[in-house]
Amino acid sequence: MIDIRRRTTYFFLLVSLGHVLLISAQVQSKSGMPLIEHVAFAAFAGVQRGAAAVTGGLGSLWNRYVALHGVVSENVALRAEITRLEGRLQEEQALASQARSLEAMLRLQTSVPQHTLAARVIAGDPAPDSLTITIDRGSLDGIRADLGVIATGGIVGRVMGEPLPHAARVQLLIGRGAAAGALLERANAFGVVAGGGGDPPLHMQYVPNSYDVKVGDRVLTSGQDGVFPPGFAIGEVVKVERGSTMHKLIAIRPAANFSRLEMVLVLLDAPHGAGTGGGQ
Repeated sequence: MIDIRRRTTYFFLLVSLGHVLLISAQVQSKSGMPLIEHVAFAAFAGVQRGAAAVTGGLGSLWNRYVALHGVVSENVALRAEITRLEGRLQEEQALASQARSLEAMLRLQTSVPQHTLAARVIAGDPAPDSLTITIDRGSLDGIRADLGVIATGGIVGRVMGEPLPHAARVQLLIGRGAAAGALLERANAFGVVAGGGGDPPLHMQYVPNSYDVKVGDRVLTSGQDGVFPPGFAIGEVVKVERGSTMHKLIAIRPAANFSRLEMVLVLLDAPHGAGTGGGQ
């Protein structure tokens, strides 16, 4: 009996729901759209709005990713361009430095009355006991042993040993065992400037204590060593003391910049003869 009543109730509810739906299909909303269609449209519209929001967010995220990837690629390209430009700038600076060296060497060459030959420094030996450089001129260019070598600042040294056809070694004046005849310009005192490899790297010897020598005095070649003609700059006095013997202790700062030797001039017709030139 109870099952029949339940079934009757369920059937009644189902018929009532169908009747309501049928009536709703005929009733219109304020917009003129059937009520049931209006409800369904509103429900689907909400779903579409949510889907659109999700899709828009994903699209925006993708666009940002693409834009960020483009910025990263652009930064990589910019860094590569900066590196290339920095390399180009260094090349331009090197060329400018070479041009300045050549210009300075040309001015020096035209100011020196002796015949000279320009040479490029291609190697160096920084050992204190054998401070030497190698130049790209040799015997086939007219280079021979004991010719003097100068730079824009002052004297550099002398050609040592027999040169190769297109290369020669130059003993630097600041090395141990190197020497040049010297003259204190103001005091008119003669002596010998010798290399010592210290700081300062040059010292003048054999100047009697009776001579008036002051810091800042210029030291020139005397022409008595058979290597350098007189009058070339050697350096200037930076320290002077009265020696315990009969000679002063004189420290000399070189006129030539030995740390940046790029181009030099070889004196092809320097004076020859017996003198005090140092050697190895």
